[in-house]
Amino acid sequence: TAIAITEQPVSVSVPVGYSFMLRCRAQGCTSLQYQWFCQCQSDCRLIPGATNQDLPIIAEQTQLYTCRVNDLYRNAVFSDWVKVEVHQCVARGLPPRLWRGEPVIVLNPSEQRVEAGQPLQLQCAAMGVPAPSYQWYRNGNLLEQQKRKKLWITHTKVSDSGTYLCCASNSHGEHWTNAVDVHIGGGEVILPPAEHLQFFHLVFVLATGKIALLVGNNRYQHHPNLMAPVRDVFELSHLLEHLGFQVVSLLD
Repeated sequence: TAIAITEQPVSVSVPVGYSFMLRCRAQGCTSLQYQWFCQCQSDCRLIPGATNQDLPIIAEQTQLYTCRVNDLYRNAVFSDWVKVEVHQCVARGLPPRLWRGEPVIVLNPSEQRVEAGQPLQLQCAAMGVPAPSYQWYRNGNLLEQQKRKKLWITHTKVSDSGTYLCCASNSHGEHWTNAVDVHIGGGEVILPPAEHLQFFHLVFVLATGKIALLVGNNRYQHHPNLMAPVRDVFELSHLLEHLGFQVVSLLD
């Protein structure tokens, strides 16, 4: 008489107004009935009319969802709780029209200067369907315990100084945040030369597929500044990403 959920809903991270479906599938000995619930803050409520396997959603605010599955013998199971994270994005952070759910960075970490012994927090965020997972790096080295949007070090040491960035990834691909410098007071900090930082991203990609390096120059010593290279690099980046390339874009 057991009910087995064969497909759990998955968490997503999407822009406001985005339309999508949460899916739940189950098997049982009799016909099954579905009912979806949502929770915002501490309020959990039944969603009227949400009695299908698929729940259509137009993203408005961040909420949690679960699905209850019943059979004719009054057995019931609940799916995993999943999070629908909604970003109130500015226009430049919105995904392209042909977005397939690959990670899109909407918040980059910022440079930090803290005294040794004080806490350090770096933060990033990405959209994606399913919701991206995160992995932080310092000076090209993976930080094994730092797998959340927020990197948190309670008591910093001088050795925590360096260049940090985070990779957001899901089943559609990965995207990297900007690289930022973190300076911990208490001693002289030697950081990699600035010209090397752009290539950290290229090294971190560790791609098994195709890599595209785009370089746009618009400043020349004996020629007026150009405008097209910036636009061209931006448009070509999106085009190549849709063709399956990992793209590294450099300007000037």
